Amino acid sequence: MGDPAALIQTILVYAPPTILAITLHEAAHGYVARHFGDTTAYILGRVTLNPMKHIDVMGTIVIPIVLLLATQGRFLFGYAKPVPVNFNNLRHPKRDMLWVAAAGPGSNIVQALIWAFVVRVLFDPSNEAANYWFEVAKAGVLTNVVLAVLNLIPILPLDGGRVLASLLPNKASAAYQGTERYGMIILILLIFTGVLGTIMNPLVYLGVNSIYSIFGLK
Repeated sequence: MGDPAALIQTILVYAPPTILAITLHEAAHGYVARHFGDTTAYILGRVTLNPMKHIDVMGTIVIPIVLLLATQGRFLFGYAKPVPVNFNNLRHPKRDMLWVAAAGPGSNIVQALIWAFVVRVLFDPSNEAANYWFEVAKAGVLTNVVLAVLNLIPILPLDGGRVLASLLPNKASAAYQGTERYGMIILILLIFTGVLGTIMNPLVYLGVNSIYSIFGLK
């Protein structure tokens, strides 16, 4: 499992941006759903930046920590309690589903850009006091890119699946949405066979480097 001190340091670096990334991801779904007519999440108190409303003990804490420890920080996966959305309450259910689904990954892309800006501001090797937050900011870029890429994979119930269902013709969309019952099984198989990593790694690498290039970072 490696050096315990190094592993604890990894957790301390990744925990703040990971919790924030997942919290804002879920809150964004609820906020956009409310904007388009569904107040389910709002009524249940899920349109909030309070992480305690979104944290799932297994998905937000246990699984990410175990993966960080097992992979020495090379692989991160986690999830929060899904924000409840009644798509039938949306003013234009099929069309508005796209915006509700895209809000989560969109929030992660915005956060990745903000964290990259922080990296740029704190990029000063001689300033030891800023080193911790410099590492947190780098972790924030990576974490948010990973979550954005993961959630945009077109497998239901991931956000990418919702986006695809919104874009497909009605008949094809209905048939595709019927695959949701198998979605988590497919996702778990992709994770444990390594296929998910093969798909995601080059996309995450491209995403991180593209964001860094915007701010003149390498």
